[in-house]
Amino acid sequence: MNDSGPTRLTLLRFLERVQLRDLERTRRWITEEERREAERRRSIDEKAAPPDWLLERGLNGHSPPVYVHAGDCWNAGKRSTDIEQEQARRALADGVKACPHCRPDSALHMLD
Repeated sequence: MNDSGPTRLTLLRFLERVQLRDLERTRRWITEEERREAERRRSIDEKAAPPDWLLERGLNGHSPPVYVHAGDCWNAGKRSTDIEQEQARRALADGVKACPHCRPDSALHMLD
């Protein structure tokens, strides 16, 4: 019996096919990752800019406001609503406290 098995060339051709299949799979992964990255960038670009000013309400809908915040304040509560600069000034003038973290009274030049 003189069966020496596949030739070296046959084995190399097989290896080439496996590597090409792996390369195509890797290229599909790259394409998919590029698509995800583009979507992520697009969602960041489309994200609305924070409001300039926020008014934080008390615990229920009938409670008076508790704080005026700068729009990007990390400490603004979930009960905060967007307000215009003049509304923020009016609220501060009417006695609503300025957030001690973002200090909207400083930004609005309304310090005591």
